[in-house]
Amino acid sequence: MNALPRFYPVFDSAAWVERAVRARVRMVQIRLKDPDEARLWPEIGRARDIARVSGAILVVNDHWRLAIDLGCDWLHLGQEDLDTADLSAIRRAGLRLGISTHDEAELDRALSVGPDYIALGPVYPTVLKEMPWAPQGLDRLGAWKRRVGTIPLVAIGGMTVERAPGAFAAGADIVSAVTDITLNTDPDARLRAWLEACG
Repeated sequence: MNALPRFYPVFDSAAWVERAVRARVRMVQIRLKDPDEARLWPEIGRARDIARVSGAILVVNDHWRLAIDLGCDWLHLGQEDLDTADLSAIRRAGLRLGISTHDEAELDRALSVGPDYIALGPVYPTVLKEMPWAPQGLDRLGAWKRRVGTIPLVAIGGMTVERAPGAFAAGADIVSAVTDITLNTDPDARLRAWLEACG
């Protein structure tokens, strides 16, 4: 597998994807919670086009049918999504796949489907959404990396530029951020700081 970029932000609009790739981010996820596929289609399609023009990797969160129909290259599924996603169709379409994990049972399940990366989170407390899991911590990152071996491991949840070196030292291959960028008073400067920290 080709090495993936070490910085992987997650955003909720094509406009944020565009802002990220303009800053030279090479891998970005679009996570849209709108259930209306009629509204999702143009937004994901626009994000796909923005990423392709810049040569960046776009990962579509959850919406596997749209990812297939729109000819996207990457998909991210949470554990609940694994219950309903057609993994055979996803693989037939050539989509590469990332899976969220939070405990040992979820890691076992993720490994059983041959993922292209595994995400562990939340590593730290997060303000993005209420989590039923306690923060995982850096020791868990190390344990996960020993389990996943050469599969890229993504650290997500409460990640900041300042915490990134510790996550890498613990075993993460990639660090993902959300609110550390979107809630920053200067998101573009923060994107640059992330790229420098993960370079």
